[in-house]
Amino acid sequence: MQNVYRGIALALVAIFLASVARFYHRDTGFTALIAFPEGHEYEAPALRDIPHYQYPQWASYDGQFYAQRALDPLVRDPEVDRAMDLAPYRARRILFSWTAYLLGMGRPAWILEAFALQNVASWLILAVLLTRWLPLNSSRALLLWTACMFSHGLLWSVRFALLDGPSLVLTTCAILAAERGRYLLSAGISGINGLGRETNVLGVLAQPFLGKDRPSTAWEWPRLAVALVLVVLPLLLWEDYLRSIYRSTIFAGGDQLTLPGTAFASTAGRVLAATKTAGLFSPTGLQICVVVPMAVQGIYLALRRRYETPWWRVAAGYALLMLLIDRVLWEPATGAITRVMLPMTVGFNVMLAREERAVPFWWWFLTGNLHLIPSFWVMPLI
Repeated sequence: MQNVYRGIALALVAIFLASVARFYHRDTGFTALIAFPEGHEYEAPALRDIPHYQYPQWASYDGQFYAQRALDPLVRDPEVDRAMDLAPYRARRILFSWTAYLLGMGRPAWILEAFALQNVASWLILAVLLTRWLPLNSSRALLLWTACMFSHGLLWSVRFALLDGPSLVLTTCAILAAERGRYLLSAGISGINGLGRETNVLGVLAQPFLGKDRPSTAWEWPRLAVALVLVVLPLLLWEDYLRSIYRSTIFAGGDQLTLPGTAFASTAGRVLAATKTAGLFSPTGLQICVVVPMAVQGIYLALRRRYETPWWRVAAGYALLMLLIDRVLWEPATGAITRVMLPMTVGFNVMLAREERAVPFWWWFLTGNLHLIPSFWVMPLI
């Protein structure tokens, strides 16, 4: 049966790649994945010389800004800044603009292709990495693996060439290193990952703060201190560099936190009220499939506390962050909440593999993975 499960997984990978291939156009390559808008209002001069796919203004998304940032990886071209909103905020999240620049070997057209496809590469890498915790040797493991790989947040990141998929891969690598006792390597990966998105530094929770492996001898505490330095140092150095460019505007766009639980409560109330009016099977009703599973995952992690498990610690950290996220990120239509909470979603499914009783497993699995329903509207797979 193990070969059957692996065959099904390979078939799902093939379906995913076939779906990605539909975004290829002869003249513009895979740039349809980036969602550039029509016109030149948000385009730097360097971008205008590169053939790229364009959508109506309303269909554009944030990946366009980070793709243009990749054309100017040292943040020296003021024309690139003028081509985007919140330029200092975009510049802080520079890591995957750097990787696109390197993969594109500094050639603008190649850089755009690299930026468009690095989410696809991240998806494939994650598909392999997750088999460490979800080995494809049972129907349950296959279901949980599928729920991670085709989650709403991950497919949204692939569809619009965003930062969340590559970030998740590095978080997964940090957890893997921590499980193997390579704590400084884990901290270094989390620190570098913080250059992709500030919340990625929560990968530091893979360190053994809690559980039976927490520091217990004198020499382990200095090691933990060094790990903490490794986590924050890359971001501090980069922001110091950006301060020399942006001065007092360096932290523009960083006010995305609010009082605990308020954004979730207001969003849930609004979505439920709108669903009563429009109906459960309306586009508005689909928003429930974004809000509810986030709450279910957080509740499960609170009830099934496994302090000794790095995946639980990281996922629980994101569950706490979820309570602080503001209403803009909670807006279901933007897909932001499922993207930002991807480590929680994966951690939830990894922990769910340990659920022994069938009824609780199916209850948690179905309610915690309702996000799979709107996933097929994000990126049709057939």
